[in-house]
Amino acid sequence: MGETKDKILRIFELVGFDSVHTEVDEEQRKISISIKDRIIAPGRLPELVGSLTHLVRQVVKQEDIHVLIDVNDYRKERDALITKIARAAAKKAAVTKQPVPLPAMNAYERRIVHTELSMNPNIRTESEGETRERHVIVAPADL
Repeated sequence: MGETKDKILRIFELVGFDSVHTEVDEEQRKISISIKDRIIAPGRLPELVGSLTHLVRQVVKQEDIHVLIDVNDYRKERDALITKIARAAAKKAAVTKQPVPLPAMNAYERRIVHTELSMNPNIRTESEGETRERHVIVAPADL
């Protein structure tokens, strides 16, 4: 995995980011990359994180390695928001006894919702829809 990490770091070095920090988890075969760069416009972060993630996945697709990329804490803040939305939807579903559809999310974000609510025995989640319209439905377990 060290060679893969070095390849990824070289790409980011060539791009010219200010600061790149990596963490390698050999056991889970996971590389986490945190990038800090003061000149990136906040409005461009979602697109940039998605593009960098796609690029790096192409580099490591022949290997069994999961790579997580965060730029200027965008993903960290987005994960916290998704968790907050999931908890609010669970409360609403429990109170109203009705399913609560969440907005369309990518697979990573849907997994955050499913994982966050999986320990709540009173709530169930399921993904619904196709491609870009795929979203999570949060519902009371007894429905």
